[in-house]
Amino acid sequence: MREAWRRVEALGVDTLWTWDHFFPLSGDPQGPHFECWSLLAGMAEVTERVEFGALVTCNSYRNPALLSNMAKTIDHMSGGRLILGIGAGWAERDYREFGYEFGTAPDRLRALRHGLDTILAHWRTDVPPPVRDPIPILIGGGGEQVTLRLTAKYAQLWNGVLRPDAYAAKGRVLDERCREIGRDPGEIDRTVSIELADTADPATLDAFRAAGATHLILRFPEPWDFGAVERLVAWRDRQRAGD
Repeated sequence: MREAWRRVEALGVDTLWTWDHFFPLSGDPQGPHFECWSLLAGMAEVTERVEFGALVTCNSYRNPALLSNMAKTIDHMSGGRLILGIGAGWAERDYREFGYEFGTAPDRLRALRHGLDTILAHWRTDVPPPVRDPIPILIGGGGEQVTLRLTAKYAQLWNGVLRPDAYAAKGRVLDERCREIGRDPGEIDRTVSIELADTADPATLDAFRAAGATHLILRFPEPWDFGAVERLVAWRDRQRAGD
């Protein structure tokens, strides 16, 4: 994994991500797996340029005051390159087998709101403070009544796992949630998770961009396809040259 992180950074990507689950979500349910925030500490030491984070941390798995300190520590280790990706959580097996209360979706969303307030409060008073003030927050999810309202209030980035038409529709809702509280929607970087096959079709990548995505994040399962990363970086560079 260290060698893969180094290679992907050398290919020129802007960001690097892992997820926050305790078991594989596909393939062998008992397959090899590692803990998210330990991996992020490794990313901080192995890489030099990329920003990185979890896509996304489950708010329920760690006390939010502790999570704020973990994030601040890795922010310092990396020289200010961490993004705090966070969400309400959904993987029931993770909760059950690690002894966390699963509760209901509204319970988890209320806990997320409380967690975000706690994290930001600690960052304002911690000694030393984070390198970045504040550490950027990415919220993942598309719930229109709660999640996108939390995104409008707290986040600098939003992530959706959607195809272009649905992504554009959720983006319009996020714009409205920002306007409801007097925030400029352009302050939120719009990230979208894409699949390996998407990198072989520039028209699909163009469609994501037309749908409002400003930041494409490639799902990167093993065996790692570095050619797909090269294609995505080449497409990005063509877009930037055109701008």
